[in-house]
Amino acid sequence: MAQFFIKRLIGLVFVLLGVTFITFIFGFYAPGDPITAMLGNHFNLAAYLRLKHEYGLDLPLYQQYYNYVVNLLHGNLGTSFTTQGRAVWDILSTGVPTSLELGFWGLLLQILIGVPLGILSALKAGTWLDTLSMTSAIFLFAIPSFILATLFQVVIVYLHLHFGVSWPVAGWGNTWQYGWSDIQFKLAPVIIYAATGMAYFVRLTRTSTLEVLRKDYIRTARAKGLKERVVIYRHSLRNALIPIITVLGVSLGFLVTGAFFIETVFNISGIGYITIQSITTRDYPVIQATTVLLASAVVLGNLISDLLYTAVDPRIKIS
Repeated sequence: MAQFFIKRLIGLVFVLLGVTFITFIFGFYAPGDPITAMLGNHFNLAAYLRLKHEYGLDLPLYQQYYNYVVNLLHGNLGTSFTTQGRAVWDILSTGVPTSLELGFWGLLLQILIGVPLGILSALKAGTWLDTLSMTSAIFLFAIPSFILATLFQVVIVYLHLHFGVSWPVAGWGNTWQYGWSDIQFKLAPVIIYAATGMAYFVRLTRTSTLEVLRKDYIRTARAKGLKERVVIYRHSLRNALIPIITVLGVSLGFLVTGAFFIETVFNISGIGYITIQSITTRDYPVIQATTVLLASAVVLGNLISDLLYTAVDPRIKIS
């Protein structure tokens, strides 16, 4: 176990170094000048040179990257270009709880609905129930989430204009609070965020379960006279969960930063919304910090997946 964690931590270091280097290079060679954009109509050479020196942008590339990595190791994500003097972490910390809440409830719905529906579809393969569930899953999986979000807003506006229906089409309410007004804001973003992932879980679970149900040990278990419930939940489901856990690890990694379009369409001030705004204003320190946060979350999500493998299948050993 200790050797496994050491290997993972070493891998995390190299992954983060690679991510920071690539992101830093893209930011360095990206078109446009963030200092010029920051000054706007108030541009003058003296202020330009002063700000460029304050942000260390007048240093060679290798020196800038070295300073960035050193600051990162000390927990300093840098200073925003757009909001002068404000630390990047202060900006991101305002969006992390909101994105985490959206991602948590969205992922929970994906698992609670997608996995059981996929199992049911596999058990009823070839029936009208299987056809209906798979058709719905393919339909939801094919439509981008921002299309569903925009369609929802159009429908709500239409219902409000013609029937007086009142329902919020943007915003999030109070983070981690669930009064009726808060639920009204959160319900649509969570459901729409969960829709595409739920469809993927349905398809993956159905395929994995069908594959396991065709194994020899399943036929042997049934031949021994075991109850169908025991065959499904004790022998079939545990093995079918292995590919699902793999996807779950990636989903956990995107828990905080995976709802970019949803947050933008619904004007939710989460990490995704902050990142999109930073891209439009060339606020590279915020973009780099979000990338590092995402890479760290994905690696940790995969680590959790590896640990869950052993809980589902004791034959898998961590080494």
